Amino acid sequence: MSKERARRRAERLVVLEREKADRARKVARRQRRRALLRKLSLPRLGSDGRLYHRSRRQRVGIVVVPLIAIAAVWLFIPETALRILLTVLLVLAAPALVVVVLGRRS
Repeated sequence: MSKERARRRAERLVVLEREKADRARKVARRQRRRALLRKLSLPRLGSDGRLYHRSRRQRVGIVVVPLIAIAAVWLFIPETALRILLTVLLVLAAPALVVVVLGRRS
């Protein structure tokens, strides 16, 4: 009787060890996957939470220069269709020009 209980206990322990090892492997895999995703997909944030830091002058320039260009278009171009087209073009091109002119700094 005691030999039978010892054998069953040994079987239970083997099954528990197997389950424990499976759980440990799954946890390790999950942690590796999370670390990899964190490393690959999340951009690095500065201490204030912003991705890219620009000076106050740069930020003001990013806003003011396109507004001056749009005002010039509306003042000096007589045709309304061309005004609208150039305004849309300026609005769409402004972000690309900011990146090209000022560059991305991390």
